[in-house]
Amino acid sequence: MSELKPGLTNEKSVAVTIENTALAMGSGTLRVFATPSMIALIEGCCAESVEGLLGEGNTSVGTKVEVEHLAASPVGASVLCKSTLTAVDGRRLDFEVEVYDNAGLIGKGRHTRFTVDADRFVTKAYSKL
Repeated sequence: MSELKPGLTNEKSVAVTIENTALAMGSGTLRVFATPSMIALIEGCCAESVEGLLGEGNTSVGTKVEVEHLAASPVGASVLCKSTLTAVDGRRLDFEVEVYDNAGLIGKGRHTRFTVDADRFVTKAYSKL
């Protein structure tokens, strides 16, 4: 994990489809890009940015998302997340994110992830059953 340093960036894009609209996600009644879909895009963008830099058997998990959804994006638009790793504090990874569609900025915020041993994490989660 020594390669994890502030300034690391990544981009991830998705098309707005019927499946990722507020109506389909149950977060609203309109056929526009859903806030839960934006959050999933943000988490995926940040996770992908560090995945190849984590030690064998390690992954990262999202623990906090603060996002402002500033503008609606219609079905057919392309949505792009840009993430920047802003701080590394032990296993904690802090990111700043911006989300754009074809017309400009539609969202911004912060996301926190923690690095974990994947097997130990899953074992602990499933021990609750």
